[in-house]
Amino acid sequence: MYKLINKIKFNTGIFIFLLFFSGCGDNSGTGWTPADLPNDSTEEEETNDSLGIHTYKAPLYWSVYEYAWVAEQAGANNIDISEGEWDRIINWVADNLKPYGYNMICTDGFLAMLATDDSGYMTQYGSMNLKTLITKLKAKGLKLGIYDNPLWIHGSLDTKIEGTALTFQDLLYDESDINDVLYPNNNDIFTWIVPSHKGAKEYIDGFFKHYKELGVEFIRMDFLCLFESASGAGGMPSKGYGRKNYQLAFEYICEAAKKYGIFTSLVMPNLFEDAEIEKKYGNMVRIVADTFGGGWDHVSGRLRGNVYDGWPACHNQFDGFIHWSHIAGHGKVIMDGDFIRLNTLSNDNEKQFSISLQLIAGGPVAVADQYNTIKTGDLKFYQNEEMLALNTDKFVGKPLSESLTDAKSQIWYGQMSNGDWIIGLFNREDNSQYRSIKFSDLGITGKMNVRDLWKHVDEGETDNVSVTLESHSCKIVKLTTPDN
Repeated sequence: MYKLINKIKFNTGIFIFLLFFSGCGDNSGTGWTPADLPNDSTEEEETNDSLGIHTYKAPLYWSVYEYAWVAEQAGANNIDISEGEWDRIINWVADNLKPYGYNMICTDGFLAMLATDDSGYMTQYGSMNLKTLITKLKAKGLKLGIYDNPLWIHGSLDTKIEGTALTFQDLLYDESDINDVLYPNNNDIFTWIVPSHKGAKEYIDGFFKHYKELGVEFIRMDFLCLFESASGAGGMPSKGYGRKNYQLAFEYICEAAKKYGIFTSLVMPNLFEDAEIEKKYGNMVRIVADTFGGGWDHVSGRLRGNVYDGWPACHNQFDGFIHWSHIAGHGKVIMDGDFIRLNTLSNDNEKQFSISLQLIAGGPVAVADQYNTIKTGDLKFYQNEEMLALNTDKFVGKPLSESLTDAKSQIWYGQMSNGDWIIGLFNREDNSQYRSIKFSDLGITGKMNVRDLWKHVDEGETDNVSVTLESHSCKIVKLTTPDN
């Protein structure tokens, strides 16, 4: 029976590697002209959604990531979550997050992922049976999201693939694949299927059917870079199944996910060729390295100002959202900045900044704080209904510049579906910074009513927003016409 290798064994090595590098940034002012505005419009964007899958808003949910990552860093073996602990988690999420739109709890790596019935697909996460967990969640009005990959095999290789005379064994690499993989002599840390083999399409369809029948509508699939190019995973072994197999896999995944109404979250993708495959076939793509220990390092500091070829292109959230902002928007793929650990941030300014960045970029708010690690008073950052309205509206903003070292990239803007404007002024720097924007430079005529979405204060009519921001802080405002 297949047991998932602990997900983050390679993370420690990567984290140590990152400590040897320092970020770079530009502390200059934000002077700019209307000509600097990106050419694409936030109002009526061309979506190129030929498959009709980009209809979702970004999810709001809670993840087991912090629980498991911290346990692994402490050296725990056989990480697990007891039934009693699940009950405490579920009750806390239901009481404190669900009323604000967080309707899902999602598993992650680290724990054993087991197939315990004849289906051959995952039925148990650690010691918890998925059906039991789903029943507990339903009783509280919550859903279960699953960390799994339709290219992994968990069950017996003798398991029959539904609708065929083939078995799981027939999906594995063999000598006929030697010219299609990048490193045929390498071992694989995961039991990957080969998408070009007969039965692969049916296996993937069965994967999504299995989860749909359980009541799961969100799949978070990891280590995509390892499958495609045998890279980007801290030296973990893989044969590297190549671009051709990668695209074929996503054709099958997209078809099945759409058929069963399941949201696909793509994790650790190389995003080669400007995310050509991922933005076409997936609903959401990770655009930044793992959260790891969180803190300002993950939000804005880690390897700041650097862009790499392959996974991950960017190592902190702000860089990732800037660099990939052009692939997101109305009717386009969602950018995922990974999990939020507010308890690792230094002050309220950084906490507002972290939540604001996800929401103004159209990303998910994926809570990793736990009932016993979140700091007193921090729930309010997850519960700001005026900010969460951006998520409900499927809002996706844009930076004034996609240059990571340009201070203009710290000003974001966009329109909601009712025509209201949202402007975000951010300060990533370690000292106070002045930020200013004239509404006319965004094509807005005349004065607008300005409301601060964190202070919950109307600031009157004006034709600009100017503010001196403390380090690691932001100001998010909504503009409405005076008639409103």
